[in-house]
Amino acid sequence: MSVIPRRRRLTLDVRHQVTGYLFIMPFLIGFALFFIVPFAQSVFYSLHKLTLTPTGAQFEYVRLANYERALFIDPLFTRRIFETVIRMVLTVPLVLCFSFFTAAVLNQKFKGRMAARVVFFLPVITSSSIVVALRGSDYIATIMGTATQASLGFFDVDTLGQFFEKQVGLPKSVVDYLVSAANAIPEIVRLSGIQMLVFLAGLQSIPRALYEAAEVEGSTGWESFWLITFPMISPLILTNMVYTLVDFFVGPSNTAVLSIRDAAFGALGHGVSCAMSMIYFAAVSVVIAISVGVVSRRVFYYN
Repeated sequence: MSVIPRRRRLTLDVRHQVTGYLFIMPFLIGFALFFIVPFAQSVFYSLHKLTLTPTGAQFEYVRLANYERALFIDPLFTRRIFETVIRMVLTVPLVLCFSFFTAAVLNQKFKGRMAARVVFFLPVITSSSIVVALRGSDYIATIMGTATQASLGFFDVDTLGQFFEKQVGLPKSVVDYLVSAANAIPEIVRLSGIQMLVFLAGLQSIPRALYEAAEVEGSTGWESFWLITFPMISPLILTNMVYTLVDFFVGPSNTAVLSIRDAAFGALGHGVSCAMSMIYFAAVSVVIAISVGVVSRRVFYYN
């Protein structure tokens, strides 16, 4: 009498892993088709000097000469990378704070909540068509900058900074940061759309029972925020931080990106431009890795 073998079932952990891989499969396919080949070509071009001839392109192997020229001969590229990193340190926290605060406000129940959400999220919906038609972000920044100046025209930013420094008694470093934040309001609003959507979805997914239990225990709203809301939303803070970093470093107004573009179509040549791209890619990867390593230690995952 033959024994029918029992079908082996996957464990719950294995099924979760399979589901995770299926979820990221479109990204892996797109990454393999549209990123690996151009990246390998950029590495190849960065090690060669490209010369266009009537019969086609000729490549001369120059080893690391393009990298040396980008780092030590070009007077602007290295400085612009440092300037970009400094701007990132100032801008990214403001974007995260503004998007989180706005999402918290839009998550409350008040009259006109749907209209307020439309006002904040409409630029996210229409940005793709604006980018194609009018170089998107530059056009939006111009419009929002004009609107911000019109709405804030009753005070001067420099005068406000002097007021906080002399009358309020804030340190000059704090005042300078507040003044730079006021000047960057159009850019902060422009960069905060997707983050607001993510934060709003995270706030709506927090179980209401946690707040009810905290109220029974006599917890105040401030304590509930720091003990419930902030820990529960911390994974999305990490997600939005990575998205904001990438979005900032590849922005069209980024001076380092403009240097790479100008080198490709200027006198430096395509090889030097690709070398700059590799250097910039390495610098951005290091910044993101350090940021994720620091923030991920404070992330709380709710099971």
